[in-house]
Amino acid sequence: MNLQENPFPNDADRTAIWDMLVRRDIAAFIGQDWAMVSGDFDETRFLGIHAHNSPNPDDWKADFHSLSVYRDEWLRQAAETAATAYAEPLSDAIFRATRLTEIDITGDVAVARKKFDGSVRRADGGEDRLNWQTLYFCRKGDDGWKITGFVGYMKYK
Repeated sequence: MNLQENPFPNDADRTAIWDMLVRRDIAAFIGQDWAMVSGDFDETRFLGIHAHNSPNPDDWKADFHSLSVYRDEWLRQAAETAATAYAEPLSDAIFRATRLTEIDITGDVAVARKKFDGSVRRADGGEDRLNWQTLYFCRKGDDGWKITGFVGYMKYK
């Protein structure tokens, strides 16, 4: 299976959510282009919870209490990634490590489970390990699906 291929070709809602959370997010992150994804968020409802790689919800914090706070961290991480020399195409490696195959939709609300499990080989001989998961909350309105929040950076394996 082509990992860059949307696994929901016959489901318009799941296709839209997958394209937003995988294809567009990866392209925007690699290009450090927040404008490419800014319209994917419901800014007034947004809340991002940082799980700090802990399985214990007592350790989770509302670190991204506004979209602007999350945007700044996203851009910082994108710039740090862009400044790293990789020994393989970054897009291919991120797609290889990313899975989004479970999207529950009830009415106009969706819960999507995005998992990262893989690595990217760096030019210096090391690797960047991708190993966490994010639970996204989305809502469908007149202008399509929007991200209202997430619990991210959760322990995966």
